[in-house]
Amino acid sequence: GDAMGMNMVSKGVQNVLDFLQTDFPDMDVIGISGNYCSDKKPAAVNWIEGRGKSVVCEATIKGDVVRKVLKTSVESLVELNMLKNLTGSAMAGALGGFNAHASNIVAAIYIATGQDPAQNVESSHCITMMEAVNDGKDLHVSVTMPSIEVGTV
Repeated sequence: GDAMGMNMVSKGVQNVLDFLQTDFPDMDVIGISGNYCSDKKPAAVNWIEGRGKSVVCEATIKGDVVRKVLKTSVESLVELNMLKNLTGSAMAGALGGFNAHASNIVAAIYIATGQDPAQNVESSHCITMMEAVNDGKDLHVSVTMPSIEVGTV
């Protein structure tokens, strides 16, 4: 598979070092980490360069569905997204959080599928964009998540 696997690598390296230490008992084992990987931290490097899987999803929702199901208008959703998700998040100094709580969905999926829920921190980096299309009648939504850290098969 294509596992995230940082813990698996650590366990494998530990087993190799234990094996080597039996033949080389004077061997000193040290750990070196600059923490540039920023594992389980909301770091700009993951937002900019991505880490794990990078995903973009988009859909166009018909205006009548927006009105009947979501009980609002295309124009109102576009304005809300701009004011809340984009402007509000920027004013708050959000790092990779220009969305309406993607972390709730990511955490639920990770727990349900046996992923490491702590990877939710950077896996929830997300920007949600909305615009009116088809002469303002329909809603185009795109969600970009540059850093989904997940094991896949």
